[in-house]
Amino acid sequence: MRTFMHGAAAWGVACPQRPSRVAGVTMAGFRVRDLDALRMVPHPAVTLLLEFGAGSPVMDDAAGRQQRGSVVAGPGVGAGGALWARGENVECVQVRLSPVVARAVLGASPADFDGAVVSLEDLWGREVSRIRERLGDVSSWQDRFALTDALLARRHEAGPPVDPEVVRAWGRIVGSRGLVRVDGLAAEVGWSRKRLWSRFRSQLGLPPKRAVKLVRFDHAAHRLVAGEGAAQVAADAGYADQSHLHRDVMAFTGATPATVAGEPFLAVDGIAWPSRGTPAKPHVSADLGWAAGRR
Repeated sequence: MRTFMHGAAAWGVACPQRPSRVAGVTMAGFRVRDLDALRMVPHPAVTLLLEFGAGSPVMDDAAGRQQRGSVVAGPGVGAGGALWARGENVECVQVRLSPVVARAVLGASPADFDGAVVSLEDLWGREVSRIRERLGDVSSWQDRFALTDALLARRHEAGPPVDPEVVRAWGRIVGSRGLVRVDGLAAEVGWSRKRLWSRFRSQLGLPPKRAVKLVRFDHAAHRLVAGEGAAQVAADAGYADQSHLHRDVMAFTGATPATVAGEPFLAVDGIAWPSRGTPAKPHVSADLGWAAGRR
């Protein structure tokens, strides 16, 4: 486990030594003593949080609703700075599910969440308590990742697949980093526009146009975190100009590009998900203090 320092806050971060057996699944482990009002930045994945520690994460949204414990959120949740996380002594495995595998793993479409954070118990029932106990009982993060991966692989194999045409459309959006022409996607997969839009949204949880904007934003935001200038990021990421980038970042996060560049939710990705094309540059140290506890 490594330590991610952001200001006075210290997070313990662990990464799997092996890739998941399910394509489109990535994981990281977190141990945070004092998680104080963390802005949840929209991400083009379904986020699954499996908590097992002495504390419990709390999610607060703009409507005043709260979710505690293990939760799941669809792609793009938190737009406008509407979702914040907090808690003490939080330990969890965070899973990022590509939307094309999320329906099978979760047993429900991300569209069913209606843009909200959902308690995992509402989807998986008593199994969540058993998972929590098992994650807490094992002695190492690698064992936790292996346990989680086996669970996800089992559920993925038994769950309903996404249409190949929807998978292909999503792949084009991600592969182009959000620069694909939305109007051409239907023709590429051999469907009518109406059919693709309907199936895409019902199976992945957001319409193609929103997916394009979200993927483009995610790429741009991580480049900002990596220290690149807003003007260059705007030009390279396909925005009309720097003002266009500013408006998009504000719409997704409720913050300016300069503020987003310092967001720990994004900055930790350089450690937790180091395979990203534009890794962040946070301060990292070896295991320290409380974060070095259980390994």
